[in-house]
Amino acid sequence: MARRGALAVFMALLSFASIATATDVRRFEGETMGTTWSVNAVLPDGADDRAIERGIQAEVDRVVAQMSTYEPDSDLSRFNRAPAGTWQTLPPEFFAVLRYALGLAKYSGGAYDPTVGPLVNLWGFGPDRRPHEPPDAAAIAAARARVGWSKIRLDEAGHRAFQPGGVYVDLSSVAKGFGVDQVARFLDRSGVRAYLVEVGGELRAHGRKPDGTPWHVGIERPGAATGAVDDPDQVGRIVSLTDKAIATSGDYRHFFESGGRFFSHHIDPRTGLPVAHRVASVSIVADDCMHADSLGTTMTVLGPEAGMAYATKHGIAVLFILYGENGRFEERASPAFLAATKS
Repeated sequence: MARRGALAVFMALLSFASIATATDVRRFEGETMGTTWSVNAVLPDGADDRAIERGIQAEVDRVVAQMSTYEPDSDLSRFNRAPAGTWQTLPPEFFAVLRYALGLAKYSGGAYDPTVGPLVNLWGFGPDRRPHEPPDAAAIAAARARVGWSKIRLDEAGHRAFQPGGVYVDLSSVAKGFGVDQVARFLDRSGVRAYLVEVGGELRAHGRKPDGTPWHVGIERPGAATGAVDDPDQVGRIVSLTDKAIATSGDYRHFFESGGRFFSHHIDPRTGLPVAHRVASVSIVADDCMHADSLGTTMTVLGPEAGMAYATKHGIAVLFILYGENGRFEERASPAFLAATKS
């Protein structure tokens, strides 16, 4: 699928390790959000494979139609263009994701902010396709003036959001995870006993494989070649998932260099600048993928020290992989991550 019709892909890729090859595990694949999706599922007797595949595609298509900044007719794009001072009625899914994102912005002190879109676009990582070069201070200041999660008000009863004027919401750091969860909910409704859902490297598992073992996924080693995670040398760690989700956020594929400096696609909403600390990637394990997706971005912006403190306080399962000396990587895992991935 052309990138024009997709959500921005901000997550480093994960891949499956040791997926069951038994004939009773059915694999489905498709495209969405500028990337691919796949589902490995243990189907109930008499299940209609084509109906399952169509249902999965319909779920991710609905997320794109509501929350893509790359689709000019999406509900999100219409909200971003709405006149100043107007209340906009949102679909239930879009409203729920925006409400969650605003709550995370509040509790993270603005390290996560769904209104960061103007800065993402300014630095060349959004749908505007600006050239990858550092903007000047005046342009950054102008974009920052449009950023601020507290500018948006919600009307719970009417499922409406207030557009104060100039606010540009970007849900790329949460919508893909939400899409994974929507597929999981569809499979639950369809009576699927066990599954592993993946969209662009973000995964959610339910149940166990037919042999009784949990689903296994490999966390990609930073700097690995795209698609090379099937090579054991490209996998940093293997995680077993049962009724959990995992998402990884990394900076080693989406960046640019200018004047000898490295600029990450992760923009700190509080400063308007790309993050500049030692984080190579962040992996989050959570009960659902919406939380895993968005918390990965939050931890990346906070950095290893403040991020680990926040994760420890709130019981977040996070694995930081940091750039070390002599080209080596360092791992830092929160207590919750060690507990969640314990064999």
